[in-house]
Amino acid sequence: MPQWFRLDHLVGLSYLALGLAACHSSAPVLIPKGVATVDSARVAGWVARTIPKSGELDRFRWLYEDEKASKGGRGSARIVPPDTLRFDFAGSLGVGKGSAMVVGDSALWVVPDRSVDELVPGIALLWSVLGVARPPDPGAQLAGLEEAGRTAWRYAVGADTVEYLLVNGDPVTLYAEVRRAGKVLGRSEMTSRADGTPIEARLTVPTVPSKLEITYYASVPHSAFPPETWTRPPEP
Repeated sequence: MPQWFRLDHLVGLSYLALGLAACHSSAPVLIPKGVATVDSARVAGWVARTIPKSGELDRFRWLYEDEKASKGGRGSARIVPPDTLRFDFAGSLGVGKGSAMVVGDSALWVVPDRSVDELVPGIALLWSVLGVARPPDPGAQLAGLEEAGRTAWRYAVGADTVEYLLVNGDPVTLYAEVRRAGKVLGRSEMTSRADGTPIEARLTVPTVPSKLEITYYASVPHSAFPPETWTRPPEP
C-alpha cells in the first residue's frame, strides 16, 4: 500500500472541504445551452485534437488527499498515439508502487490489482488527467457545440455520460466529467502549453471526497519505446 502521511483530522477535513469547494465553485459548465446532436466524424475530429502527435514520456509529481489522509510521490506516463499507455506511480521513498498498461478503454494489466483505481477511478478519467479525450462507445448519443476558442461535447449511454470541454489558448485546458447512473464519478482539469507540453492536472471525486493533483516536470518525445515497456511487471 502507498505510504500515508496522517493529517490532523479536523484540520484535514477543513482543508479538504475548502479545496473541494473551491474546485466545485470554479468548475465551468462543460456543456452549454444550445448544444445539438452531432455525428461521429465531427466528434472524432475534436478527440484527435487532444491526442499527442508522437510518442512521449511524461514525468510528474502527484499528491492525493481525502478526508482521512494524504499521500504523494512521483510517476510517469508513456503514451503511444492514438491509445496505448503505460502508467506508473510510486509513493515517497518508493513505497506503494503501481503500474498499468492501457489500450483504449481497457486495462491489459494492473499491478498490484486495482492500485491505479486508488488514485483515478476510471480509464476515461485517467486519460483526461493526461490531456487525452476518449472517443465514444458504439451506440452512444452524441452532442456538441463549437464556438470561438471552445469546443464542448457529450457522450450519453442511458444514465451514463462523459462530457468534455476543450478551451484553446496558451495554456490549453481540457475539462472532463464522468457520470455513472447519473452520479458524478469524477471531474478533471488538465492544462498544457500550446505545443502540447503538459503542465498540471487536477481530479476531484465528490463521492469520496478526494482530490488528486498532478504536476508535470518533464516531457520527452519518443519515436518508440523498448518492447519490455509493455511487459507486465512481477507482483510486489
